This record gives sequence, C-alpha cells and structure tokens, in this order.
Amino acid sequence: MYKEFYKLSAKPFQMTPDHHFYYNSSAHHKAFSYLQYGMQQDEGFIVVVGDIGSGKTLLIQKLIAGINDEHYVIAQLASTNLNPVELLQFIAASFGLQYSGHSKAELLHNLQLFFTKCILEGKRIILIVDEAQNLPADALEELRMLSNFQNKGRALLQTFLLGQNNFLDTIQLPQFEQLRQRIIASCQLTALNRTEMAAYIEHRLTHSGWNGNLIFTERAYDKIFTFTDGIPRRVNILCDRLLLQGALEQQHKIDDNTVILIAGERNEEVGSRKSKSNIQESSRKRKKKKR
Repeated sequence: MYKEFYKLSAKPFQMTPDHHFYYNSSAHHKAFSYLQYGMQQDEGFIVVVGDIGSGKTLLIQKLIAGINDEHYVIAQLASTNLNPVELLQFIAASFGLQYSGHSKAELLHNLQLFFTKCILEGKRIILIVDEAQNLPADALEELRMLSNFQNKGRALLQTFLLGQNNFLDTIQLPQFEQLRQRIIASCQLTALNRTEMAAYIEHRLTHSGWNGNLIFTERAYDKIFTFTDGIPRRVNILCDRLLLQGALEQQHKIDDNTVILIAGERNEEVGSRKSKSNIQESSRKRKKKKR
C-alpha cells in the first residue's frame, strides 16, 4: 500500500535479508573486513556473533555475493538441537549428497570424498552454520573433526559459525580449546548508533526509489532509536509500520508522536517490557510539556 503512496520501487524495510540493502556501518565494516581476511586464509573457522536482528545473515550474503560462484561450493544451514549424526546428515543433504540410512562412518567418508573431489577441481568448500548457539557440545565437536579433513596438507573445508552473543561464552568453555585454536577470525556485530540509524533508514529508502516525499523529523529518529536500540531488524519492523501509518493518514512527515503511537500498537500486539517502559516515559514527558 505505502509503496504507491510514497512512489517507492520496492519495500525498503522488508524482513527478509537482502544484500542489496547492505549498510556499511562502522561495526559492519569491521566485521566484513574480518570475514574477508578469514576467506583469504582458506581454512579453519570464522565466527560472527551479534544480537538477534543485528545483520549477521545479511553480512554473509554480502560476502557470498562478491565471490566467484564457479570457484566455490557453498552450503548453508540453520542449526537446531542436532546430535552429531543428524548434523552430518544435514550437512550431507546441504551439499546435495545422499544421507538417508547411512552410518556416521559412511557419512564422514562420503563427505571427505566429495570435498576432495571439489578441491581437485579447483573449488573451495564453505559451510555456513547459522544459529550456532543452538548446537550441543558433541555436534560442535563433530564440526571441529570435519576441519581435520585435508588433501596434501591443504584443508578441505572452511566453516562460518553465525550465532547470538552467548555463543562466545560457549566456545570459551575448556572443552572447546581445540575448536578455539582453529578459529582464524571472529567478530561481534554491535547495534547502530543514533547517527548511523538515521543514515541506515535513509539508505534503505534511497535504494527503494525514495524521492524525498517522505521525511522523518529528528525527534522521530530519536524515538525510533529509543524503541529499537539501533538493532536493524527492529528498525525495519518499526519503520515498515510507520510508513503504513503514514500512507493511511496521507502524511509525508513522520514525527515523534507517530513513532510513539505505532510503537505502542506494536507493544500491544507482541508485548515488550522495554518498549512499554519507553512508551510510558515518553507519555509522561509529553504531559509535562503540555502543562
């Protein structure tokens, strides 16, 4: 609905990650540089952690979009609470291999043969494991064992582990000492600051055909930052609703009152203690000003 009203070519605040909307904040720039460095090493583990919605998947999409597909074989999986055999089956399936009815030994053998074949063809093998914080200890150990696969002294597999911040606590446990020694690059995505958040919103609008017929006031940006903490996904969710509200009310300017209204509606729908306290505080300040 609001695409037509604001004459946009695409939805600027969609939930699905799209690397075309990548915004190079200071945190994302640093993380991307670490990822590029890790890719050059052609071995071991690369770890990326961050809050829910901080942009880990988008960062990986951006990295993959910049490489030559002909030279890489990439598999991506979102991990759940898998035991080692289930994890190996999931990995085999992600690389297009048969897995049903195979023992652990057969799965490992088939994966090693496949990796070796790809390497001999001049291709690199990359495994991307999302939601790594959900993996149990024995499954993480299985991933480490896969990193032992070599051909003439060259590692056959490089693994990216994407997880929430608590994944860092997990891999610091004594039992994961060998895994830590295989980590060649790691980075932690942090939230956008207030200035970056405003630039992020305008960046996504610009990439959606924005012609300036929609304006966020500075106080609106202040409130958006208060309610989202600068987490990109939260910003997207709130801004998507703000544009819908603006279109319904035929408004070309989003102000702080509109942000407070829509944040309140979101809080009623999904519930958020933090949002509720922020909304109550905003309401108190508005009442004081009226007096």
